[in-house]
Amino acid sequence: MADSLFFTGLATLLAISVGILLLIDFKQSQPYLDEIFHIPQAQQYCEYKFSEWDPKITTLPGLYLVSLAILRVAAFFSSTELIDVCSVLWLRFTNVFFVIGNAWLLREVLIQLNLQNSRKSFPMFIFSSAKPL
Repeated sequence: MADSLFFTGLATLLAISVGILLLIDFKQSQPYLDEIFHIPQAQQYCEYKFSEWDPKITTLPGLYLVSLAILRVAAFFSSTELIDVCSVLWLRFTNVFFVIGNAWLLREVLIQLNLQNSRKSFPMFIFSSAKPL
């Protein structure tokens, strides 16, 4: 029962995340807010220019390295050049992976706390996992 609830929640999060991603990209396909700093920085990493850094950015480089890893896998499986998948849409898509990762980590926490079968855990799972959104 707990596994089916987890996978239902995971499918729900995936659908919501992708829906929000596509809606935002439809309404605003160009970088906005802090993306005007982060997108170009991530694109530098896609070109393996690790020593170039925007001094206005305070985010640690791990975010860009994880995005690079995700996009390298996407480029490999789509037989596309890395620079072609290092677009605004695909960089935004990396948030979906963080949502799924948060969901998995939260599930492990719930198991450790012995709350995985609790009815209270499903809403907590949904809202806590969606934090990157």
